[in-house]
Amino acid sequence: MSVGGEIEMSTVSTRDDEEIANTVQDTWRLLMGVGVVLTVVGLAAIFTPLFTGIALSFLLGAYLVLGGVAHFVHAFSGRGWTGVIGQTILALVFVVAGIAFLLNPLVGLSALTLLLITFFLVEGLVEIGMGLRLRPARGWLWVVVSGVVSLAVALFVWLEYPSSALWAVGLLFGVGLLTSGLSIVATAMGGRAVAKEAVGEKVGEVG
Repeated sequence: MSVGGEIEMSTVSTRDDEEIANTVQDTWRLLMGVGVVLTVVGLAAIFTPLFTGIALSFLLGAYLVLGGVAHFVHAFSGRGWTGVIGQTILALVFVVAGIAFLLNPLVGLSALTLLLITFFLVEGLVEIGMGLRLRPARGWLWVVVSGVVSLAVALFVWLEYPSSALWAVGLLFGVGLLTSGLSIVATAMGGRAVAKEAVGEKVGEVG
């Protein structure tokens, strides 16, 4: 291979390395921004659980109303009276429930709390079952512990119901956002370290 060809290949390789480093750098900055936003929103939700729960109830109500309208529109595309009647009934149920949540968000908040209890109950039972089936594989105990914690949360929220409806949904939603935000920030920090290493290697090669 000629000297000119080697120089050209080296230039192309350098450009590829620069593009990869720039991509990693841009990615970790974006992840860091998303992670920080989620962390801040999560903290705000934790400190204002009632406001967060009511906001989620409003969103659920709006979703149900829109879903009811969609079912009503879809009713006329059904084949035969059976399809029309079924879609119309679903539309009425969705719209009535959505309007009830919008007019009285505490009703929606109470319903969300019951759904939350059911979710943690099912999740806990599934995780315990999975953990016991994985035994004696490594990590099976952590799966079981996670399931027990989920059951404990479900039991605690249920024992405090209906007063738990005022804080459970908003608090757990905030905790979820907070943990997600922190995990994304940790991932971004790892990406930043990779970007710094790439820049350091590039500087070393130049030197």
